[in-house]
Amino acid sequence: MLDILARAGCYVGIIVLGWFLRKKEFFGPDAFGTLSKIVIRITLPAAIISNCSGKSLNPALLVLALFGLGGGCLYMAAAWLLSRGQSREDRVFALVNTTGYNIGNFSTPFIQSFLGPMGMVATSIFDIGNCFICMGGSYGLGRSLLHGGKLNVGKILKEPLKIPPFLTYLLMAILNLLGWTLPKPILTFAEIVGSANAFLAMLVIGIGFQLSGDQSQFKTIARVLVPRYAIAAVLALCYYYLLPFDLVVRQTLVILAFSPIGSATPVFTRQLGCDAGLSSAINSIAIVISITIIVVLLMVM
Repeated sequence: MLDILARAGCYVGIIVLGWFLRKKEFFGPDAFGTLSKIVIRITLPAAIISNCSGKSLNPALLVLALFGLGGGCLYMAAAWLLSRGQSREDRVFALVNTTGYNIGNFSTPFIQSFLGPMGMVATSIFDIGNCFICMGGSYGLGRSLLHGGKLNVGKILKEPLKIPPFLTYLLMAILNLLGWTLPKPILTFAEIVGSANAFLAMLVIGIGFQLSGDQSQFKTIARVLVPRYAIAAVLALCYYYLLPFDLVVRQTLVILAFSPIGSATPVFTRQLGCDAGLSSAINSIAIVISITIIVVLLMVM
């Protein structure tokens, strides 16, 4: 239990550190964009290689990837429907900032520590579907809706293929299904680089955290997070009580359902020309909420 609380406190502390350093002008104006690129293109792919290498995949569990994908699609549909009557920019903001799970930077350490190898295998498969959404799918859909409202399915499907983390997941899944492993020097390099990922991802969120105090911002945060966690609760109950998998797999899915919003979301929000500061604030608040829920779940499950 102390390990859970200590890790949770560290995540919050790193976010606070990023916010504090930005307030003290330790970082320049381009720090958010530069560090975000490092996370997306370097440290996160390295962390994926390090965490997924050598894991044996049971083909029957591949259906979990559909849960990761389906959950993301459900969040996007709910965000779009619930934001009817708002401007197109606000609807796209809600769509992008409601969907996706922060698994690699957040949930993986908890699952690895408390649910063991089987939990990690289930997480890796689930995250393949999730990665399609939070590492390009929601961004591609948001961009299509923002510019004219015409959906180009081909471009939306191609968008994740431009994102290094998604390509890395595909590569590792194929290698694991074939029973192949990468050369040891590559894995060692990936482990060293990937170990910096959680720190940098949380630091970036802290750097981008901005709240003006405007009441409309708090309304936006509520409109994004209340439906998000309501749907997460329903999904968690379905995963735990309705699925025929082993207990460890069902416990893992419950934890994943309450994972916070993907850490890359503020980056994609910025690329769409929307409010990246508000996105970072939503992301940070979601992390605090998820930490609280997951710590309680780990104590009672």
